[in-house]
Amino acid sequence: MKKFSILIAGGGSTFTPGIVLMLLDNLDKFPIRKLKLYDIDKERQDIIAGACEVILREKAPEIEFLATTDPEEAFTDVDFVMAHIRVGKYAMRELDEKIPLKYGVVGQETCGPGGIAYGMRSIGGVLELIDYMEKYSPNAWMLNYSNPAAIVAEATRRLRPHSKVLNICDMPVAIEERMARILGLKSRKEMTVRYYGLNHFGWWTDIRDKEGNDLMPKLKEHVAKYGYLVNDGGDNQHVDASWQDTFLKARDVYALDPDTLPNTYLKYYLFPDEVVAHSNPNYTRANEVMDGREKFVFTECKKVIENQSTEGCALHIDEHASYIVDLARAIAYNTHERMLLIVENKGAISNFDPTAMVEIPCIVGSNGPEPLSIGEIPQFQKGLMEQQVSVEKLVVEAWITRSYQKLWQAITLSKTVPSAKVAKQILDDLIEANKGYWPELH
Repeated sequence: MKKFSILIAGGGSTFTPGIVLMLLDNLDKFPIRKLKLYDIDKERQDIIAGACEVILREKAPEIEFLATTDPEEAFTDVDFVMAHIRVGKYAMRELDEKIPLKYGVVGQETCGPGGIAYGMRSIGGVLELIDYMEKYSPNAWMLNYSNPAAIVAEATRRLRPHSKVLNICDMPVAIEERMARILGLKSRKEMTVRYYGLNHFGWWTDIRDKEGNDLMPKLKEHVAKYGYLVNDGGDNQHVDASWQDTFLKARDVYALDPDTLPNTYLKYYLFPDEVVAHSNPNYTRANEVMDGREKFVFTECKKVIENQSTEGCALHIDEHASYIVDLARAIAYNTHERMLLIVENKGAISNFDPTAMVEIPCIVGSNGPEPLSIGEIPQFQKGLMEQQVSVEKLVVEAWITRSYQKLWQAITLSKTVPSAKVAKQILDDLIEANKGYWPELH
């Protein structure tokens, strides 16, 4: 059986140890000969890599391991690049969230002005990774789950249309895991789903078990009462209070269209006033993460390095990241697994922009994804998606043409922003904050 060489780009991420543990847990399905970490922040990556080295020595000493800041060393001889970079790290995420809140607008990592700011930083970083991959390992595939996935996907469509990049998101996976728990199933893999939308902006229209029985009625009954809250202690990633609120709020989003089940992120677009009212402008989700996961992961990694052992270490497998292995396996072994990916519409949603990057089920094999046909979508969803896809396209256009005007239009068009005046105030603050990260706009 062929063994693969994997590069994790964004090696200093707090998610890296969980992904490494997940890869090691799946070696029987997806064998690895070499595992590399690449990051431009050596200091940060060294701590994560130091712990990963010990983990590998204990669990899979036969795998060659390397952490580097040198693109040539990183990208040479790899089969898959798993990319999860955060340009500007949490310091910039904090500004993405706090600047809009100053003007009474949703401050969120991937939605609204914060997501637009993050997108403007991410485009260049992701394109750089693609270019390195194509230069040093032209046959490799990139599995990109860097946020904001919608803007990044549109940028790769426009600027690297022939690249072997698959854009994927873990949020539908996390929600489907909750659905499986609501239904008392062992795994989301026991469900076949139909879903459509944009990234962080979609709806499930049909969910069945493998025998073809309709599971929607039972799910809808639960969501109508409790949203996606499940009280069985089965989740170790989305445990913070803000996530519990988000899962509960799905109840109100669902009420708007009881024919479908919504992605949780729709709350930011449909209830922005409530979100702002419940936000603390001085302590946002970025602060929660820095005080929570960030401290936890780095403390645990330092312990592992100090003891040169994982004994008593609390780092855990990132279970729901296993979809990344599923995707890599689908390409490597031509499994034709059905997965939700962000792909160019090209008529899959028949009454929607053919060039839009939509999130829909695809059959994935060694040639990449084959999107499934969705057909026509209802007016309500179509209207929301037209507005949001226009925001994403304008952001990418603004990045390409360095246009202040286009970016102002993008922020104005976001459903989270009340007026063009407020959009301009936020934009001017974001430009100031993102000096050195964004192209210079004129």
